[in-house]
Amino acid sequence: MNTPENTPEQSQLGKSSAYVDQYDASLLFPIPRATKRAEIGITAHPVFFGADLWTAFELSWLNAKGKPQVALAHITVPAESTHIVESKSFKLYLNSFNNTRIDSADEVRDRIRRDISAAIWHGSAVQASAGVKLLMPEKFDAEPVHELDGFNLDRLDIECTRYQPAPELLSVNTAEAPVTETLVSHLLKSNCLVTGQPDWGSVQISYSGHQIDQAGLLQYIVSFRNHNEFHEQCVERIFMDIWTRCKPTQLTVYARYTRRGGLDINPWRTSAPGALPPNVRTARQ
Repeated sequence: MNTPENTPEQSQLGKSSAYVDQYDASLLFPIPRATKRAEIGITAHPVFFGADLWTAFELSWLNAKGKPQVALAHITVPAESTHIVESKSFKLYLNSFNNTRIDSADEVRDRIRRDISAAIWHGSAVQASAGVKLLMPEKFDAEPVHELDGFNLDRLDIECTRYQPAPELLSVNTAEAPVTETLVSHLLKSNCLVTGQPDWGSVQISYSGHQIDQAGLLQYIVSFRNHNEFHEQCVERIFMDIWTRCKPTQLTVYARYTRRGGLDINPWRTSAPGALPPNVRTARQ
């Protein structure tokens, strides 16, 4: 079924929104991945696998007796889906559970899985469902906080002058033997594609191949500072720039962004299929 495509400008971002507190799946606003992927040279199947790991910190509903219930939700959106869900619409959708009576947490989980799965395929057959896990209050205390593992690039004393993506800053040392290493920076910042509001994140880059110049890589990460793009799009741009410019044999890019509106979004892209990283928040999240 062909469905007219949404654009980010048509979403509720930056607009006054009605507060809906009765369950309404129609609040979800899908945006096609293909438009921004075409900008970075992806016109068919991507060279990467991956997922977007969401955490919802503000989820509540009423049980059958009208007593409020609360939970955390971990949501996994497969990168092969045709669409992302705009985050404000996701927040409005979760708000719509607030005064809705639902018999069990399992039913809440199943509704979220069904609705998100339908949204990310937007009119097409669901080929890979979203994953949804609810954590009830008795498990809150077991939720860990852990920083991304790897060599911290932020220790480098570098000069930064570029604040729009500058892939030409990326280079490798072809004179030395290939390496396998994991590099981390907490200096990733970009802006919302529509509102221009800041998005703060940490990024982990794991690769095998000719060694990437670390100073240039950190300057490249910093160059996203004034760039307007959604989280998922920034991570895919980073992946494709490194993949194209540095030509590693294997590459994984994983970013964890601080929460906004009770949601954090953590895209993970890798050149080889494998287990998802644990959805563990960092101190800033």
